[in-house]
Amino acid sequence: MKAKGCTLLALAALATVAAAPAQQAAKAAGPDPDNPTCPGQPDWGPLKIMTITPAVKDGKHVLILEGVVEDTVPTRLKAAIEKDDKVEEIWLKSRGGDAEAGNAAGRVVRNFPGMATRIPAGWTCFSSCNFIFMGGDRRYVEPGGVFMVHMFTHTQDRDVIDLSVGEGTQETIELIGEIEQASAMLASQDNDFLIRMGISRKLLTDVMYKQQAVASGANKSTRYCLNQAEVRKYNVMPVESAE
Repeated sequence: MKAKGCTLLALAALATVAAAPAQQAAKAAGPDPDNPTCPGQPDWGPLKIMTITPAVKDGKHVLILEGVVEDTVPTRLKAAIEKDDKVEEIWLKSRGGDAEAGNAAGRVVRNFPGMATRIPAGWTCFSSCNFIFMGGDRRYVEPGGVFMVHMFTHTQDRDVIDLSVGEGTQETIELIGEIEQASAMLASQDNDFLIRMGISRKLLTDVMYKQQAVASGANKSTRYCLNQAEVRKYNVMPVESAE
């Protein structure tokens, strides 16, 4: 079983929007009732491969990243930064995608000293997008910008577990072993990344790892959106970066 971070979660989110537009429209007016720290209808960009678009905003050369994180993003991002030595900020709007690609793209950003990342007001950066954002030397979550996190998991598709259980004990044991190994590796990578980027590891233990991996029962909360105090508390936005 090859883990690809949150791609399945992103696809599931789009299916929910397509299947229940009226429900989503109702949520848009206020918080998500299942995830009350988050907006009812986050603007996290289109369900398509991430685009990297040069732009000039307020006199600054920026790259706008929108869409799903997949494995070509680190290479394309590096090429886009190298193409214009005036680029000084990366703006992000994404529902996430491939966890490993997000981690690698975050390291690409950090390899360009002084590069800033930004989540503009009204935009949402979720899941593996978080790791691209955290690669910035300086990081800005504007008031109204949404830094949305969840429990990274390799098993969004519960049908896989159900099928394994139906096939018998040995198949279930093997699946659980694969999940445990993959999850341990991802947790180790997460910790290493946060340390290197200067983020408090308490973001993992206090917030991300306390979210449910899959909505179940009465508690359907699977996401958490940090407020302005929390992005400072966990050094997601360093105090010296605040505008």
